[in-house]
Amino acid sequence: MTTPLDDDLHFLTNSLLYKEFLSEREEILRHKWIESEKAGRDIGFEKALLDWVIKYRSAWRKHRQEVAAERAIEAKVN
Repeated sequence: MTTPLDDDLHFLTNSLLYKEFLSEREEILRHKWIESEKAGRDIGFEKALLDWVIKYRSAWRKHRQEVAAERAIEAKVN
């Protein structure tokens, strides 16, 4: 038997918003790793987050939107 909490969790983990959040978080963690390697030390999540948002977030989101639009067009054609 499923509970309301199970239903909410299932809805959350399958939502587009949550998937976008996870993708963005993955990019920030990748950026953190790269910048930490360059610095020779762990720069921390907050510094990586701010740096990534300022430098890359806008272009990253635009690219994801373009890819999603292309996929939607392909899905209609096929």
